[in-house]
Amino acid sequence: MAKVKTVFFCQNCGNESAKWIGKCPSCNEWNTYVEEVLSKHSATQTDFSFEKTKPVNLKETGTVKTEQRVSSKIAELDRVLGGGIVSGSLVLVGGEPGIGKSTLLLQMALSQEGKTLYVSGEESVQQIKMRAERIGEIPGNCFLYAETGLSEVLRQSESLDPDVLIVDSIQTLYSDRIEASIGSISQVKECTAQLMKFAKQKDIPVFLIGHVNKDGAIAGPKVLEHMVDTVLQFEGDRHLSYRILRTIKNRFGSTSELGIFEMNTSGLREVTNPSEVLISPREPGLSGISLGATLEGNRPLILETQGLVSPASYGNPQRSTTGYDYKRLTMLLAVMEKRLGIRLSSQDVFLNIAGGIKVQDTALDLAICASIFSSFEDAPISDSVCFAGEVGLGGEIRPVGRIENRINEAEKLGFKEIYISKHNLKTKDLKQFKISIKSFSKLSDLFQELF
Repeated sequence: MAKVKTVFFCQNCGNESAKWIGKCPSCNEWNTYVEEVLSKHSATQTDFSFEKTKPVNLKETGTVKTEQRVSSKIAELDRVLGGGIVSGSLVLVGGEPGIGKSTLLLQMALSQEGKTLYVSGEESVQQIKMRAERIGEIPGNCFLYAETGLSEVLRQSESLDPDVLIVDSIQTLYSDRIEASIGSISQVKECTAQLMKFAKQKDIPVFLIGHVNKDGAIAGPKVLEHMVDTVLQFEGDRHLSYRILRTIKNRFGSTSELGIFEMNTSGLREVTNPSEVLISPREPGLSGISLGATLEGNRPLILETQGLVSPASYGNPQRSTTGYDYKRLTMLLAVMEKRLGIRLSSQDVFLNIAGGIKVQDTALDLAICASIFSSFEDAPISDSVCFAGEVGLGGEIRPVGRIENRINEAEKLGFKEIYISKHNLKTKDLKQFKISIKSFSKLSDLFQELF
């Protein structure tokens, strides 16, 4: 007879407790603990016969070469994965409902040269077939399987021996080893652990689709993100056409890369030049708009910054940002008021990074200061001018890294002038560029030249 154990789990962070608690001591959320009944089976009752392993000598172990990566046939997905799919890796893809997670992985499954197994616990085989026909031609090496039992999924995967396994979604799978409900924290942890062991021992990459909670975080225990090798976040407004794929965690590459897609009737289209997409067309003569050169991983981007400065009519001045750090904006406003002598303490200031991009690169400081000053003076900035520089507390313009990539992107998009730090000229030879490069050491000197 199996021993029954009752425990309480926090639905937000996965913290475990022997009794019910009103406030979670881990994440400080209220009324998130739910009771789950666990049943411990004997060691002979297993869902899948995993191979037994033994310790190996580290010196005698072969080196894993980068050539073992396999292309997903989607360049933007390869970028965020660090150059391709690593054999035996476990990848978790999260995002809002309807954002395109299933469409992205189905496109990847249809474009593979080897065998792929797409396991769906949410749709029937006929529904997936209808979506696949809209995407394009269906190859003969893609297999569909509508099942929620993990034991059957592992058995069919062992029998088929696919090159890629896709599970949509991890919250719909259940294991017979525990007596918890489908989608509970215990089931998600158990299913992920078995899939991880399957991926490592069979050397098959496994992609998991994960739901998100109301706060936008991946639903389930936080340990789920620690167990997998890579966590990808699919972002964007589902009412708009553009989607952004970010890397939250990656054991095999950088976490600063992003991929941009456009959703249309035939699936997701890769956006190879995102700067042209992020720069929206506007009427000439508008103040408060400037263009800055930033970097996301190895990819240079030209972003549009929109600033609005207006007198505060309702008490304390407001400070609002979208896509930019609020504390850094207040620092830049204090620098402009101290070093340029303009009264921003009595003004409402609103800042928006167009395109839904969240920026952490300090090289956008110069463009943000220019857009705020432009709105304050109601003086428009030419759309052929670009900025790339960090602003210090003394009002100085500090140099930024990889300035050649930023200048090259601005030149490629047809900009005539770019404003940078004077200190970037000391270490780099920028004479090979045709774009006019203007360098300054102080913010006051730049604005005197610009306006």
